[in-house]
Amino acid sequence: MMGILSSTGHAQLEETIAKIKPSVVGIGTYQRMKSPAVTLMGTGFAVGDGLHIVTNAHVIPDTLDLERMEKQVVITGRNNEPDVRDATVIFRDKAHDIALLKISGTALPPLTLGDSDLVKEGRRVAFTGFPIGMVLGFFPATHQAFVSSITPIIRPVNNAVQLDANLIRQLKTPFMVFQLDGVAYPGNSGSPLYDPDTGVVYGIINMVFVKGKKEAALSAPSGISYAIPGKHIVNMLNNAR
Repeated sequence: MMGILSSTGHAQLEETIAKIKPSVVGIGTYQRMKSPAVTLMGTGFAVGDGLHIVTNAHVIPDTLDLERMEKQVVITGRNNEPDVRDATVIFRDKAHDIALLKISGTALPPLTLGDSDLVKEGRRVAFTGFPIGMVLGFFPATHQAFVSSITPIIRPVNNAVQLDANLIRQLKTPFMVFQLDGVAYPGNSGSPLYDPDTGVVYGIINMVFVKGKKEAALSAPSGISYAIPGKHIVNMLNNAR
């Protein structure tokens, strides 16, 4: 885990968190007749014009219960006063498990995307999201980590019998992911992975898609976390134009 930071490092992180939090949103669905009406599925963050949100594709339902007026929504706001906004899925890259939404209302402060190819092992990072959803209210939490490895998304299998259809498809288009020495939870899926000093985003936390592939052969899941490099977000944004 991370060593003790200097007082200067702590102060810088405090400023960065304050800058990051207004851009971080909850991703979920809204159904007026349900209790609670909002179901939080994961985390996302604003990019571009502030009306576009990046998240993991797996937190977006494939279908909505339109008969019961279920809607895709993004939850913004601060200090336990959530603001539920309608959202539209603009683009979904299932191969890299990322998606782009467009929201209604006023723009949020967008985060800056950096060059993830510059990230090396040992890089100090932070991520902000909703690890336990809205159980304790709408309060994003921040965690620190460092990049412990840059590793292929697929964990090698011992023999062909262990290869299911999803793994076979993924092996055709392998890519590298950031392995993090820090604990994230399923609600963190979609959280921005950023530089603690500058707030520049270098990746997006992924706690289901990657973990299921990397650790499918483990009987007891580890505390390791993963993130998709931000260059795949940049490619998605270019393709969505």
